[in-house]
Amino acid sequence: MGVAIDLVLALHIIGIAALLGGVLAQVRALGAGDAVVTPGMLHGAATMLVTGMVLVGLNQADDQEVDNTKIAVKLAVLVVISVLVYLNRGEKVSSAIMGAIGLLTVANIVIATVW
Repeated sequence: MGVAIDLVLALHIIGIAALLGGVLAQVRALGAGDAVVTPGMLHGAATMLVTGMVLVGLNQADDQEVDNTKIAVKLAVLVVISVLVYLNRGEKVSSAIMGAIGLLTVANIVIATVW
């Protein structure tokens, strides 16, 4: 079970990297007003959502303790990220929207590692 959890965790981290990398790749375009929500950002958010749910299920199946409050907060943050990315996919966005996506993604990382 440990190998399956580790593989899904690696995929979860790849999803985070795709989302945050997409935001960081658009930083230069923000100055020109040409920032776009890329498909990679949408796929990263979807990957995080699916692998996060699988991680919770695998950890519970392995009789490991899961902090349900932490998971609920992370899920709520990820739902907001996913909605922002989905509604603005392929479109030019303001710096406020791109900043919100980036800040919420970093917040999700901090919640995962510090909480």
